[in-house]
Amino acid sequence: MRLRDFFTPERVELHLEGDTRDEILEALISLLEVDDRSRAVLSRTLRRRENLGSTGIGRGIAIPHCRSLVVTRLHMAYGRHLGGVDFQSIDDRPARHFFLIVAPPLEVAGQYLPVLGRVAQFAKEPDTPRRLAELASANEFFELLDSKGV
Repeated sequence: MRLRDFFTPERVELHLEGDTRDEILEALISLLEVDDRSRAVLSRTLRRRENLGSTGIGRGIAIPHCRSLVVTRLHMAYGRHLGGVDFQSIDDRPARHFFLIVAPPLEVAGQYLPVLGRVAQFAKEPDTPRRLAELASANEFFELLDSKGV
């Protein structure tokens, strides 16, 4: 299982719009191309998850994630906001890189936790924030994932 397999160019946005945590979550959800009802459900579910504890893991990276009945398989999106947004990260620094993970409550493949772990492992690599900040296209994002073997 590779992270690259869960992304398409349409699910990579290098210029996320929004100045608040909730606006960033909405922008990420819009990358999934779900209907309005599903978008509202995901928005509530992700906000509820963030209220339990921030998914801002530090170093400018956040991994908002949830399980929801509005999807039938795991979906991911990546968004970048170079100005940074307060995501109440553990290091109190703004988040600039966002990896959204949405999975169904029950998944036969059991991918949700392994994918979350792989993203966290990728995020901990020393050069990851810099390399994400330097991306000029979705193809470069895929090349980065490939070069890291994730």
